[in-house]
Amino acid sequence: MPESYIKRILNARIYDLAVETPLENARLLSQRTGNHVLLKREDLQPVFSFKIRGAYNKLLQLTEQERARGVIAASAGNHAQGLALGAHHLGVKATIVMPRTTPAIKVDAVRAHGARVVLHGDNFDEAQVHAHKLVEDKGLTYIHPYDDPDVIAGQGTVAMEILRQCPKHIDAIFVPVGGGGLCAGIAAYVKYVRPDIKVFAVESEESACLQAAIEKQRRVTLSQVGIFADGVAVGQIGKETFRVLRNIIDGVITVTPDEICAGIKDIFEDTRSIAEPAGGVSVAGLKKYVAEHQITGQSLVAIDSGANINFDRLRYIAERTEIGEKREAILAVTIPERPGAYKEFCKALGKRNITEFNYRYADTDQARIFVGVQVGNGGEDRLELIEQLRNEGYEVVDMTENELAKLHIRYMVGGHAPVGDEMVFRFEFPERPGALYNFLNQVAGRWNISLFHYRNHGSASGRVLVGMQVPHGERGDVRKFLNELHYPFWEETQNEAYQFFLG
Repeated sequence: MPESYIKRILNARIYDLAVETPLENARLLSQRTGNHVLLKREDLQPVFSFKIRGAYNKLLQLTEQERARGVIAASAGNHAQGLALGAHHLGVKATIVMPRTTPAIKVDAVRAHGARVVLHGDNFDEAQVHAHKLVEDKGLTYIHPYDDPDVIAGQGTVAMEILRQCPKHIDAIFVPVGGGGLCAGIAAYVKYVRPDIKVFAVESEESACLQAAIEKQRRVTLSQVGIFADGVAVGQIGKETFRVLRNIIDGVITVTPDEICAGIKDIFEDTRSIAEPAGGVSVAGLKKYVAEHQITGQSLVAIDSGANINFDRLRYIAERTEIGEKREAILAVTIPERPGAYKEFCKALGKRNITEFNYRYADTDQARIFVGVQVGNGGEDRLELIEQLRNEGYEVVDMTENELAKLHIRYMVGGHAPVGDEMVFRFEFPERPGALYNFLNQVAGRWNISLFHYRNHGSASGRVLVGMQVPHGERGDVRKFLNELHYPFWEETQNEAYQFFLG
């Protein structure tokens, strides 16, 4: 199967626009992992992403008639910029349909490359439906972001460069996966030319559509897709990419948003560049593979796929990095409500640094504190700390992996309130004008809102925590209402972080 792509990849004449990016030694990451780690710097492409390769290669394969009709794509970012620049270079008219939630920096970048931007829908799927409608109405040529052999071949030139730049032995290559175009191109070339090299697909656990397809042995559509790593936030692996990948990759590794944040920091420390979340995915997967299999002394390559990130998101990434590196423990601790109790607790922590400390008076007997504590690299020190505190008589709940605690509760510690019939839900609202009003307008007159917390993370989606007073007999009604609202949500009424501090 891979051999069918070799000629396409070798004939991809993309270098009058795309550039051959360096394969750089990641010195610090190599030292920390005990391996020779190399970063393929696709963030240095003209549009700060590998997507220029596939988009431009597809444009070059079009007939004169197809180019004359104009091209169109649905994209929230990197493919849009790559196609816009490629079309401008060739004098082809380009239309890009982008969700209304797309950050302004990406919309402006696409327009700067000469493309016409149409803002439609709240997500990629809605934008794509509208793009296909424009294809039917206006006869435009649709350029798929990943599920197209010419696009896959363009991305495959990354592998051709890696093997030329590193003629010595390579043990494994780690590739971020969304729709699968980059991984399919790299795997097809590598497994034909150097089948001894392992190729691992790395997915965000919030959008692990390839892993789901491999487990089911067929393409599936995820019921929910998290968009923190927006460059790989795809709900279904491509048809052609799955055909290529299902039997030739050496495994799929899934990583958490916290681990992705830590990968972004690793790239920064070695290159002084800031990767987008999708760019941190492969490094996170590499580190997870090394840790789980106790790998040392190997030559490992990670694809830094892009650097299109909103500056606003850096705050969130910085907050989550220490947890992703397992260097911070988030704990809920009960201490006596009496003078000197804080001092005793700090003494019990020893010489560990406190990174966060939140408290609100609750009653005369006990105080419940939300505390962040710096721990050693790895989870062992965190477990030892918890055991030590419990041995000294403290009630401790580990909240390091609790999303509600990390996203909301840490900013809301203010004591319990006598709220009856409260149900609590965590939402992702589309980050656009009217999203909150739409929610409130539909709730109005039905259920009283008893709690609300929102923080902007510089992404297309806002993280919102809502409490509502719902009589027991109407709980089925509220769940039905929320399902029909089509905002991703999770019920958190029984979450221990909520119960511990606010319930």
